[in-house]
Amino acid sequence: MLNNINQAVLFIIIANVFFSMKGFKDHSFLNKYKFQVDKIFAGEKLRTITSGFLHVDWSHLGFNMYALYLFGRILTNSLDTPSFLIVYFGSLLAGSLYSLKFHKKEPYYSAVGASGAVSGIVYSSIILEPSLELYLFFIPIPIPGFIFGLGYMLYSIYGMKKQLGNVGHSAHLGGAIGGFILTLILMPELFSTNTSVVFLLAIPIIILLLFGDKLKLNR
Repeated sequence: MLNNINQAVLFIIIANVFFSMKGFKDHSFLNKYKFQVDKIFAGEKLRTITSGFLHVDWSHLGFNMYALYLFGRILTNSLDTPSFLIVYFGSLLAGSLYSLKFHKKEPYYSAVGASGAVSGIVYSSIILEPSLELYLFFIPIPIPGFIFGLGYMLYSIYGMKKQLGNVGHSAHLGGAIGGFILTLILMPELFSTNTSVVFLLAIPIIILLLFGDKLKLNR
């Protein structure tokens, strides 16, 4: 399996495992580098990146790294390594910045995980490979990638509004937006080659950017 993985993807997976394991054992390390609104506003901006290499437990880490492995392979077949890294870290930062904006009135809001970056990788892969088919648990038929992308965004918007579960929906959304925009900047020809998919995936992003503030609960 490792023979087929891009070195940049492998490096990011190893870094996530290493730093997450340290955070599992050392809570002071986790607290020092996790995403936390008041700390970031106080000047600790590095947390917007370092939080993406920490996870709360093995299942959280495993799910994100498996998704990165699957979709990272797709993305690195179409993009060179520097472009892949731009999409990954750009999506990670976009996820953190959108979370910071959405939770700015919650000083003690905190989060960890690579979900924002992985969301950007997933969304980027779908734009690049619109014929991509995905199999989800308990669903025996393949789901077209663009349908999955739309459903993922709409569910994340709903989850952010309702604060469903202990999940950073805002980071997912910000990461997906970052992956979408950066991929189109890197490969503007997608506007003409994959026009319909680009348009469809842009719809929830435009709605979110225009009306995102109305999703906020009393904060």
